[in-house]
Amino acid sequence: MVEQRKGFRLSRRLLLGAAVVGGAVLWGGTTVARLARGPSGQKNAGRIADIDGISLPLKPPETSPAFDPSLPWSAKGGAINDASGLSVTPVYGVVEVRQEDDIARALAFARANGLKVSVAAVRHSMGGHAFDDNALVLDLRKFNKVSVDAAARTMTLQPGACWHEIQNLLHPRFAVKAMQSTDIFSVGGSLSVNAHGMDHQAGSVAGSIRSMRVMLADGSVTTCSLSENAELFRHVVGGYGLFGVVLEATLDIVDNAVYRTSREIIKSDDFPTFFAEVLEPNRTIGLFYGHLSTAPGNFLEDMIVYRYDEVADQPPADQPAIGEPGGVGLKRVIMNLAKWGGLFQELKWFTEKTLEPKFESCTVARTAAMAEGEACLVTRNNPMHDSVPYLFNDLRDETDILHEYFIPRAAYNPFIAEAREILRKQSLPVLNASVRIVHGEDLALNYAPEPAYSLVLYINQPTDADGNARMRELTRALIDLTIKNGGRFFLPYQLHYTGKQLLAAYPELPDFLAKKRQYDPTELFSSTFYRALKALSGTA
Repeated sequence: MVEQRKGFRLSRRLLLGAAVVGGAVLWGGTTVARLARGPSGQKNAGRIADIDGISLPLKPPETSPAFDPSLPWSAKGGAINDASGLSVTPVYGVVEVRQEDDIARALAFARANGLKVSVAAVRHSMGGHAFDDNALVLDLRKFNKVSVDAAARTMTLQPGACWHEIQNLLHPRFAVKAMQSTDIFSVGGSLSVNAHGMDHQAGSVAGSIRSMRVMLADGSVTTCSLSENAELFRHVVGGYGLFGVVLEATLDIVDNAVYRTSREIIKSDDFPTFFAEVLEPNRTIGLFYGHLSTAPGNFLEDMIVYRYDEVADQPPADQPAIGEPGGVGLKRVIMNLAKWGGLFQELKWFTEKTLEPKFESCTVARTAAMAEGEACLVTRNNPMHDSVPYLFNDLRDETDILHEYFIPRAAYNPFIAEAREILRKQSLPVLNASVRIVHGEDLALNYAPEPAYSLVLYINQPTDADGNARMRELTRALIDLTIKNGGRFFLPYQLHYTGKQLLAAYPELPDFLAKKRQYDPTELFSSTFYRALKALSGTA
């Protein structure tokens, strides 16, 4: 009888243990599947409704004009959002632009009916930059034709064209000269923020523009460039869609050079010397990417330097089409696990440092007659053709927010040292941190009046009031640090700064807004972001 009771107790323990293990396996499988799942739709998590205590939402008009049936509406009424998921905004309607005449007629309709107009495409800015309350929104995504002039080494394109498709069109003969480090954005969006990316020699998009045709608020069309209507050019590029609608732009293109890829790990403190002695003087280094550790053990201390050294100016004739990103599900799981704390951040850093090189895709045959032996060779288009699908997920009640801070090069080390402490002491997970190179610019609303390094951060937050409050506190602390070091913060992101911070970073803002009123006296072109700039500058 005693033995039977022991056997019964043992069996019950086994059953309980099996149930626990089975439950853990089931939970783990369900959790991994959830973390690996791509987005099922737009995240709509409400609206950050104020900037520095100033309310942003506007009351709807008592009466709205009837919709012009001749315009190609894709939405009549409704709401719109951006990549943050935190900018839900009611709009009058959305016109799906396919040709230049659609824009002219939409602007005429807005002028006649007292409507504001906003200009939008893929909407990856994060603070209501591409729409406004009760505005008529021009959706340019299908206004996207591209033509290439091989002899002139240019491409002429409409603003809705996305870099991903442009690269497919240029490949294998040519490549983009300047764009962001990912290709998910539209050309119009890149022009509106003066984007920059992996080519540390080419600099920002502004330096690749031959000319632009722009429709102004009164419906007139003008051409501008660095040498023709230069003042308008300086305000349209980096002007956040507030001065007119770009109808087409002619941009430089370059050879689709072949690069030897390499990477090394250095200390962040050594980066300024590394750039000055290795990267900057070596003109054969075509692309560069600096990725900082976000693992607790060496947070913002170690840096992986990715470099691409040119070995040929053209790929072999049989170069295949550009491949799409691989391992998306696994990368998405690793990225989402990193939101859970230090252990998973260490796992992510180990993956980037140790495992990724073993799976690197070498797209140019090693036997090509380039005397490169066993080197891993890629064309310029390959590393620039990353649409980062693993960054987008189906996790509700959270969102991932970009920050970018531009620091004079001499101030890099003290800035990073203090940024490290600020980020360590707060609770929001830092998912990625990278360093870019920017040159001095001569634009009206300029993020880099002198050569600078930029720190790009990708930070996760809950989408509730507490998450927004923590992100606001962190953003303001990093902006204060940036200003103390003589730098500026990038404006396409969330509207968490104060009026004092905005004017300290951009003292030319009042002149920018005055010029806006000169080109657009009735303020036809508007956005939530524009109203925020006016409110904080005292010109509302």
